[in-house]
Amino acid sequence: MPLSFRPLHPLFAAEVSPVDLRTVDAPETLAEIRQGMHEHAVLVFRDQQLDDASQLAFAQRLDGALHSKTGISAMTGNRFGNEALTDISNLDEAGEVLPPDDRRRQYGLANRLWHTDASFVDPPGRYSLLSARAIAPDAPPTEFADMRAAWDGLTPARQALLAPLEAHHSIAYSRQVLGFEFSAEEAEKLKGVVQPLVRTNPVTGRRALYLASHATRILGWSLPEGRLLLLDLMEHATQSRFVYSHQWRNGDLVIWDNLQTMHRARPFDDTRQKRDLRRVTTLAMPPGAASHAAGHTGHPGG
Repeated sequence: MPLSFRPLHPLFAAEVSPVDLRTVDAPETLAEIRQGMHEHAVLVFRDQQLDDASQLAFAQRLDGALHSKTGISAMTGNRFGNEALTDISNLDEAGEVLPPDDRRRQYGLANRLWHTDASFVDPPGRYSLLSARAIAPDAPPTEFADMRAAWDGLTPARQALLAPLEAHHSIAYSRQVLGFEFSAEEAEKLKGVVQPLVRTNPVTGRRALYLASHATRILGWSLPEGRLLLLDLMEHATQSRFVYSHQWRNGDLVIWDNLQTMHRARPFDDTRQKRDLRRVTTLAMPPGAASHAAGHTGHPGG
């Protein structure tokens, strides 16, 4: 039976009809989900009984190669034993809430800034699949911004100015903005990469702004002018009319396209309430590259 997609926002995001992603492997169903991603950019799947292995396996069936060495795990270790699985929780190895001054918690606070996953590595992140294993009692939403609609909302003159520009992205920058400190050795590994400021979806032809809190500067512009441009674009792209706010339930799996959206976490009482979310991110492979390449082992991503 074909899947159905119920819109959650006037511009983007949809809830997909009941389906068990643990067993989805039919090419036509996977193609429907991919087409849904092209159209809606954010898809919500309710009541998914995923474990780590089934989440990883579905991500590979959907989009091939996975990012690994994600997040701070490259520096502090990974409690799951698999660096293709990113810990978006506030828990330690024993399942207890991290203390306020724990380095992992301090690093993760930057997820509350608007960003797109793994824009600071090459290849960047494409799809992120976030599984809600345990939701806090006062569960905060995750907000998503439609960067295609943000692009469409610019004047033709503004679009012409932005289309050829490139920006440098570094995860060290987004963390340092909030006062997180890296050792010299860590900083050496986090120099970042250059990305286009505007991306085009090869299937739909739609353009999208490609922004993130990781963006440090605009190439060819003075540092102050480039950062002012990035701030202006961030403010434009995150207007309420472009934003979908997802209210989590246990068992949700939310997939978003990092090349067409931005997102941010919202605060909750994370020093007392437990939350367990686990993310897998696929690689945005360049045209002509193998779609099922081995897992990426580049710099830390998040």
